[in-house]
Amino acid sequence: MPHVLPPYRADVVGSFLRPAAVAQARAAFARGEFSREALTAVEDEEIAALVKKELDNGLTAVTDGEFRRAFWHLDFLAGLKGIRHVKAEAWSVHFEGRQPKAETVVIEDRLSFPADHPFLEAFDRLKKIAGDAAVKYTIPSPSMLHLICCVRATDYEPIAAYKDNEELLLDDLAQTWTDAMLALYERGCRYLQLDDTSWGEFCSAEKRAAYAARGIDVDAVARSYVGVLNRIIAAKPADLTLTMHICRGNFRSTWFSSGGYEPIAEILFANCPVDGFFLEYDSDRSGGFEPLRFIKDQTVVLGLITSKFPELEDKEAVKARIAEVAKYVPLVQLCLSPQCGFSSTEEGNIMTEEEQWAKVRLVVEIAREVWQDA
Repeated sequence: MPHVLPPYRADVVGSFLRPAAVAQARAAFARGEFSREALTAVEDEEIAALVKKELDNGLTAVTDGEFRRAFWHLDFLAGLKGIRHVKAEAWSVHFEGRQPKAETVVIEDRLSFPADHPFLEAFDRLKKIAGDAAVKYTIPSPSMLHLICCVRATDYEPIAAYKDNEELLLDDLAQTWTDAMLALYERGCRYLQLDDTSWGEFCSAEKRAAYAARGIDVDAVARSYVGVLNRIIAAKPADLTLTMHICRGNFRSTWFSSGGYEPIAEILFANCPVDGFFLEYDSDRSGGFEPLRFIKDQTVVLGLITSKFPELEDKEAVKARIAEVAKYVPLVQLCLSPQCGFSSTEEGNIMTEEEQWAKVRLVVEIAREVWQDA
């Protein structure tokens, strides 16, 4: 029988390279030469073409490629109540070789999820375009908002309501994301992914040392993040699949941290019952598979295919790595995907669209050869 529940044996993280038409329309809109309606019409047309390509290339669940976003995370965060989107002097983390345009968010009031958040309309449009196809939708994890505003920022000053009351901030984070999840569920979302680079950052010995030098207990922060996530999971409808994607940065084929999962494995894998973890494993920067011994009954989607570079992986070598993982996690709990999206920001990774689809087809081919239910 086919594997019918997400994550799917052959899956993707979510973002795809932006077509020229989308890039041009967004640039024209930014210059004031395009109306919002005209931009949305172009995005709708290109997302419809993307959905067809996703299905034609063997995927079960389709995404909108994040075509309506500039960033994988900031667009969602900026739409929350209590958040101000600001320009910055520098990006909040240093990527190796390239830097995104400097923008960030700050907390200026108590957090909540607005009923008119633009991601709700974006989901409605994707669902309508997708028709009968399964839809996967992605939003950043609540950990990202706290990490950006309260941990990475060296000048963080809590608002009056959160001063000396970190628990209230964590409560508001949990409620805000719970409300977002349930609002999407009401619109028909049954497969939601939380994208979260905080865990990739907490895997880095260098970054952990830097935080410790500032007096930050990374493990304590990590446990608080699991607490927030578990409150959201407790409110999850039974027929909604909630997954988490972890990576170490993905801007223009670059990265910002390295380190295996061991430092966070027990805290996260053993204590956070999401339905699945999408884990970056495309290079030695992710370490070995031993930390997966802490996985319980979560599905593990192995990011063994890189989305950073166009060269195709050797199929047999990937199969051998899947077999190695099966020493720690049963094969029935495993799936396969690229290690990240192809375009975490609108600039995209350094490859062509055809090279991108070749990567997707490779994931599908390997999955069909490894799992009889793929």
